[in-house]
Order: sequence, then C-alpha cells, then structure tokens
Amino acid sequence: MRQIFSPGANAIAKGSIIGLVLLVLLIAGGSYVLIRSSWWTGQDVTINQPVMFSHQHHVGGLGIQCQYCHTSVTKDATAGMPPTHTCMTCHSQLYTDQPALEPVRQSYATGQPIQWNRVTNVGDFVFFNHSIHVQKGVGCATCHGQVDQMPLTYKAEPMDMGWCLNCHQNPERYLRPREEVFNMEYQPPADQIALGQRLLKEYNIDKTRLTNCYVCHR
Repeated sequence: MRQIFSPGANAIAKGSIIGLVLLVLLIAGGSYVLIRSSWWTGQDVTINQPVMFSHQHHVGGLGIQCQYCHTSVTKDATAGMPPTHTCMTCHSQLYTDQPALEPVRQSYATGQPIQWNRVTNVGDFVFFNHSIHVQKGVGCATCHGQVDQMPLTYKAEPMDMGWCLNCHQNPERYLRPREEVFNMEYQPPADQIALGQRLLKEYNIDKTRLTNCYVCHR
C-alpha cells in the first residue's frame, strides 16, 4: 500500500503549528509595544513651531499663569491659544529686534494668526472638555506635565484610553483644591486619598458616571 505522507510529515505539521503560534504572539507583542511607543503616542516628542516659545522662561521664570494666555480654559471645552496682541503686550517693548520673534511681529502687523502646531491631542472620536476638569480640581500638570520646566513643549502623557480611564476610575488619586489647579509647584499631600475622597463629595463628582462610554464618546 502506497504511503501518502512522508515519515517526517508529523514533525513538519507540528513545526508549522508552533511557528504559526509564535508568529501570532510576535505580532501581538510587537503591536502592544508599538502602540505604547513614543512613535505612536507622540509622548515626550517636541514639535517644531513657527516660534520657539519657552514655557520654562515664561511660566517657570517669569511666573505667568496658564490662564493669562489660555483664557478660555475655565469656561470652554478648549483651552484656547493666545491672540498675537497678548504676546505683543510685552514684546512691543521687550526684544523688539529679536529675529526669532519676527513671526510674532508679522502676525501682529498683518492680523494673520500664528499657525501653531498642536502638541497635545486626543482622537477626533473623543470629547474632551477643559473647563469641567479645571472646575473639578484636575491640575494642569496632571495632564500636561511640568510645563514650567519645558524649554520646548512636548506631550507629557500618552493620552490614550487606558491612561484616561486610570484617572476616571480613581479620581481621588489626582484631585486637588480648585485654587491649586494652576499651581505648577503643587505637591499632593501624604493623605491624598482622603483629600480626594473629600473633594469628590465637595465637587459633586459621581464616580459611577465617569466610566460611562457617553462621557467621552458622544
């Protein structure tokens, strides 16, 4: 009787199955690493801008508050970008011949806004409101990092769904008094959990709603 399969067919079949499983695991593992890499998330990557604006100098050095430039952060979904005349409040008198500030002077003269490149963003399918986070005691540095120490601004956190859910599931770990929201030097107290639980009640935050899909996806 003629043999259909060669003596080594079983070994080949087993090897193929093992190889396929290893390939699937390799692809899954590679994808997991990729979507958490800075190449994918943009985390810790500085973005070229038309003007090399330093938060370290303006915020950390001069003590300019976040809301001086981002005027809508307490009342709108977006934090807002400062109009050029805000920059010229100082720079009509300071560094008036500085070549690096030529785009600012041109914008002021022509009325054309400076086209800043976005650094921190979430997906188009995500609804995010700055004002509600500020009003509920989420500090700027919680999401944006120590901006006052950044010569060039970069995305400090991955801003992916897992990162957002970590806060929405455990908000008491991150809440601070409203008067400390813009304080870049704020340090959580030793009893942060107790403080957070008290602020949950004081700010009328319902934890059970924070993980509802509708909160972020509308």
